[in-house]
Amino acid sequence: MTERLEIDLRAREKRVYDRLRARIVKFEPGAGVGLRDLLLFLPDLVVLLYRLARDPRVPVGAKAVAALGVGYAFSPIDLLPEILFGPIGFLDDLLIAAAAVSYVVNHVHPDLVRGHWPGPGDVLDVVKSVLGWSERTLGKTLSRVIGFREKT
Repeated sequence: MTERLEIDLRAREKRVYDRLRARIVKFEPGAGVGLRDLLLFLPDLVVLLYRLARDPRVPVGAKAVAALGVGYAFSPIDLLPEILFGPIGFLDDLLIAAAAVSYVVNHVHPDLVRGHWPGPGDVLDVVKSVLGWSERTLGKTLSRVIGFREKT
């Protein structure tokens, strides 16, 4: 008998953001990631962290990191303020959110994280790509601080 991980999609929570996202980005099987998906990437990460912070199956420490990631994304205090740097100012929000997701992924079952992911593709691949890009672009020091590692 196979063990099943049951994921509660909570119809009310589900899914205002999912409905809004579906209106913005029409899902087409086999289609690649488009510009709209890229624009919604940071909101997708923040919604994922919010859902994980509210999930009773997530350990308290991982919930705290998820809540800090959401708080940083909404905080007016940034390392790169959007008002000064424009769209580049969202880069720090993106990296902090990706780092928070990376931490949570390393402390809960990956299927639980996948069940809460509102974006396209596999969240684990997405976070790995973002942190890989940050390592190549910003240097290995940042990735060492973030501490992403794959679950085996």
